[in-house]
Parts: sequence; C-alpha cells; structure tokens
Amino acid sequence: MQKPASLHVDKPWGSFDQYALNTPCTVKILTCLPGQQLSLQRHSHRDELWVALDPGVVVDLDGAVLRPVAGEEVWLPQGSVHRLRCDPSTPHPVRVLEVSFGTFNEADIERLQDDYGRQ
Repeated sequence: MQKPASLHVDKPWGSFDQYALNTPCTVKILTCLPGQQLSLQRHSHRDELWVALDPGVVVDLDGAVLRPVAGEEVWLPQGSVHRLRCDPSTPHPVRVLEVSFGTFNEADIERLQDDYGRQ
C-alpha cells in the first residue's frame, strides 16, 4: 500500500488534518517515556502512519534516524524496520498518533531487538 494522501482543510475556527477516510484502520496514541524506546520491529500485515505530537520524537526507519517536528508525518511501509524513541535530552514523554492500515493484530509484531526481553 502507498501512503494515503492526508488532507488539510482550513476552517473559520482553525483547521483539521484528515489521515483516513472510510478506510479500515486502527488508531492509537503511543507514549514513550524519557530515556525509553519501543522494540526495533517490523510488521507483515500492516502499514503505519505516525504523526509526531510532541517535540523530542525520534524514529528509526530502515537504518535512518528521523526527528519529526510536531505535526510531521512518517510513513512506515509494511516490512520496514522501525522504532519510536524519546530523545535522551527530552525531559517529558513524547507521543505519536499511529494509524495502522491493514490487518491489525499485536501478534504481527516481529521484534528484532527489545530492551525488555520480549520475543
């Protein structure tokens, strides 16, 4: 799947950003605590769109290190190796809006490296 087009619409009261329209998806907000990181992982059955919500978000994606600003989108294609981290100099948790496209199942996480001993 290719990254779906997001839509920005200005309104008299402000604006909205639309990430999915009539598309089966799962939506979460991931929170990563200071000094912590998620598993280095990949998925076989879903693509993910991450939208940084706070300063200090760090994304490892296929060997690249990305530092998206709040509101910036990061596309994680199915099979890509990725991880969310909280920048070590950030004293607060960081959050990412995650929109998963495809069949969602937590068992679809293939952990390649994990700080907490999970398989």
